[in-house]
Amino acid sequence: MERARQLVGEMLIYCFVIVLLTGSFLAFFYTPSSEIVYYDGSYTPLHGVPMSAAYRSAFEISFEVRGGLLVRQAHHSSSILLVLGAVVWTLLGGFRYVFALLGLGLSLLAGLSGYGAVDDLLSGTFLGRLSTPWWYGLHLLTALGLGAVLVISSRREAARHPRTPQFVALSFGLVVLVIFFL
Repeated sequence: MERARQLVGEMLIYCFVIVLLTGSFLAFFYTPSSEIVYYDGSYTPLHGVPMSAAYRSAFEISFEVRGGLLVRQAHHSSSILLVLGAVVWTLLGGFRYVFALLGLGLSLLAGLSGYGAVDDLLSGTFLGRLSTPWWYGLHLLTALGLGAVLVISSRREAARHPRTPQFVALSFGLVVLVIFFL
């Protein structure tokens, strides 16, 4: 059971790297602003519709940046896999590891703040009253915290059960398979 938990933890690190790389790409084109603007992009059914600048930048990334929609989808799929993996990682540990519980909480908070940063699904709810830059900052902080938790936990588990090249290849291969089928 410990080896399975270590395998899932290793997979979480690879998922986190994918989320980090895709998120870095998206950050170049993202506008963290709650300012109300009118859409005038390439998606004509929304021309003239008022929306936040953050939401408009998500449309621009999807429709006007080369590969933007693919990167957004990879970021979203990897994020879902990260949250599901954190749940499995916590369950395999029997809720006895503080790092697993902290990782699960941070991954859930990072997912929620990601939706808030784009001003997408939380708009119109009581959580939507918080400004977009606040959500974006929370998203970045939780991502950094989650990365630290995963690296520290992985190093501790590797000290107890050293990783072999076959183990690393298996965990990386499983992540690639799951992302392609998710």
